Amino acid sequence: MKQAEQDINRVGSKWQDRATLLFLKLAASGLVPPHWFEKNLPPPGQRAARHGHLQLEIVSHCWQYPHFLVYQLSSLVRNPPQQLTVTMTVYYCPDDSGTSQLLQRFSALDVPGVQWNWQPLPKELLFRRAIGRNRAALASTADWLWFTDCDLLFQAGCLDALAGVLQGRQDALVFPAVERCTSLLPDENPLLNPDLAASIPLDIDVSGFTESKRSRATGPLQITHGDVARACGYCNSLAFYQRPAAAWRKSHEDRAFRWLLQSQGVPLDIPGVYRIRHASKGRYTGSRFMSRVRGGLRQLVSRIRESFGA
Repeated sequence: MKQAEQDINRVGSKWQDRATLLFLKLAASGLVPPHWFEKNLPPPGQRAARHGHLQLEIVSHCWQYPHFLVYQLSSLVRNPPQQLTVTMTVYYCPDDSGTSQLLQRFSALDVPGVQWNWQPLPKELLFRRAIGRNRAALASTADWLWFTDCDLLFQAGCLDALAGVLQGRQDALVFPAVERCTSLLPDENPLLNPDLAASIPLDIDVSGFTESKRSRATGPLQITHGDVARACGYCNSLAFYQRPAAAWRKSHEDRAFRWLLQSQGVPLDIPGVYRIRHASKGRYTGSRFMSRVRGGLRQLVSRIRESFGA
């Protein structure tokens, strides 16, 4: 009888979660005024207009993706900024031995203008990116924060150009107007199988990356004013997105974040932004067959979008 009650509660909780997620997605589409949930957003006049040498915190997550993270961290080592100082924050789980070992190796590298900041989390907290991002936002002392994913690279000129275009700005949210991406790469592609035992930093051949224009501050391209981050966190007012998860969750909260900040983001000319795209999503649970199905669907959708220039 007790087991039956537990099963009923589990089903009820699952449906309740689905209903809550549906409501939040509809709310973020504009059906609900954002100030009903976010009352701490400072008006532009109360946000510092910083000039000179800026402090930037980059916030990334990694779960079983050290083969992407190695390129991201290498891009900072190979292209250290001169016009701003970077705190590179990575949320990870110590149970992920590949990522833990990679971070240890990069800790030994002294990079001018870059400070390493590794933040361990239990995997249940890591699996919902909003939790780590929210912690970083509330605690950061940076002028600006860049919320990103571990498959994004900061190539030559990227961060110094960012320092230039951010001078004196008070926007809640900005983003690179253009990024350069690979096609959806299959698991066997050599780019997705670097030698993690090789000397770091690793170089990367960017000849296969093509330019893509962006219309809003999506998941890996969210650059937030520090005063806004400290006041609002990252979906801090939405308790659903701050709950631990048993498996890696899709980042629906990215859209909610833009809604709460009342901005799709301001596009800025920031060169050197590169992203590795991959067909399969190894972080998610499920059978190998379903992973292949999802990967095939992602490739199909990608081809359709590319054919229409999206």
